[in-house]
Amino acid sequence: MKSIYQTIRRREGDLFLIAGPCVIESECHALMMASEIARIAERLDVPYIFKASYDKANRSSARSFRGIGLEEGLRILQRVKDEIGVPVITDIHETEQVAAVAEVADILQIPAFLCRQTDLLLAAAESGRVVNVKKGQFLAPWDVANIIEKVEAGGCREIMLTERGTSFGYNNLVVDMRSFPIMRGFGYPVVFDVTHSVQLPGGLGDATDGQAEYIEHLARAGVACGIDGLFMEVHDNPPMAMSDATTQFALEKLEPLLETLLKIHQITQTSLNTSEVSLNK
Repeated sequence: MKSIYQTIRRREGDLFLIAGPCVIESECHALMMASEIARIAERLDVPYIFKASYDKANRSSARSFRGIGLEEGLRILQRVKDEIGVPVITDIHETEQVAAVAEVADILQIPAFLCRQTDLLLAAAESGRVVNVKKGQFLAPWDVANIIEKVEAGGCREIMLTERGTSFGYNNLVVDMRSFPIMRGFGYPVVFDVTHSVQLPGGLGDATDGQAEYIEHLARAGVACGIDGLFMEVHDNPPMAMSDATTQFALEKLEPLLETLLKIHQITQTSLNTSEVSLNK
């Protein structure tokens, strides 16, 4: 039986999609979003993983909505798997969460701020699940070599690396496009978290601001650089989202964007294959 890792990379060169609302807002909303995005992905023949968090443990303010909690969140994610028929990914923040989350989630995600937490990385690696590590905003792309070493030490060889921008002065992030080929050079698939990359951390004082108008621009650039997967927080009504309202991508715009990205991806893959043939002559 194929693992989720093999399924989402079913054909060499496929572009896969990780998408969903930032946080689980309600059972009904999670199921609706998973169903709508899954339909789009199926129409476009894109491998799809549903993403939503049961807890956002690093919100800017203690007053911000964190989520519905571990137990209820996992129950809803299980329903998404069973009823919509797609794999799911969600964040883990503490080693104590790993066992319970691994019972449901197909992919365990290490948040960017926790990407150097050795015990968390090892616990995730030992869970038997695919591990997606978000590169911290404070790390250079070559620094992920140390992260990979820790995850491999836990016995995991099904690893994904996610870029989500690097701190650039106060309240700003920038994406260094060189990071994609550098990180891919370590031999694991690289994902571009395009929606978090347009955040302005702490830009609203007690909340994160963002520049969602640049999501499509960065997505096109990232795919042209040869990424393996795209990570997007998607919402049917971004201004009303309970988390990351300023950077979630509108559901209604997802399909046309993916159509464009797939065309770019095809050109990129053709170019890469041609280059490899030339080098091997």
